Amino acid sequence: MSLRINDVAPDFTAETTQGTINWHEYIGDSYTVLFSHPKDFTPVCTTEFSAAARLSDEFAKRNCKLAGISIDGVEEHKKWIADVEAFGGTKMTFPIIADEKLEIAKLYDMLPADAYLPDGRTANDTATVRTTFIIGPDKKIRLMLIYPMSVGRNFDEILRALDAIRATDGQPFATPANWTPGDDVIVALSVSTEEAKAKFGDVAVPLPYLRTTKLPA
Repeated sequence: MSLRINDVAPDFTAETTQGTINWHEYIGDSYTVLFSHPKDFTPVCTTEFSAAARLSDEFAKRNCKLAGISIDGVEEHKKWIADVEAFGGTKMTFPIIADEKLEIAKLYDMLPADAYLPDGRTANDTATVRTTFIIGPDKKIRLMLIYPMSVGRNFDEILRALDAIRATDGQPFATPANWTPGDDVIVALSVSTEEAKAKFGDVAVPLPYLRTTKLPA
């Protein structure tokens, strides 16, 4: 069955560039971004790891851990990190998970159950392993993004999405298109306009079903 938003992220134990991890233990009480890759030493993925490394402090400020996964082994990953750090000009402090047997890629519905790694394979053989997940402290999937091979991920957007998830988590709000921190939020339809005004103060009502307010401190 395909994974969906609010499903519990499947747990696993795997080898990484930082030793053996249990996935749910790694998440702990943090948000976590898991982003997958079809092969080491690929150009687009190298730029993505570099971009994530440059923003790792910003994710950490938001109680969010990072982890990459690639369909190669730990030794290849460690060699690749040298390229990532040289290209990005910064250290990579988060792990790359090894998935040589495709177990995690299949567990997370990135590849069909009968997928295998052919001899002399290229990244095209595992091209669908280009998924990004944001997972909450409750271990539930909050966001999924799937990118084609030709499109590099925008980690500024992933960070913005994380901000929106954190701002609305367990709250009667949603964020409008292009929302960034500091912008007004949308009051959920489960809250009446009168209740919203009593709880949040000023409420703008451009449409009967679209009410906006400042995010409470």
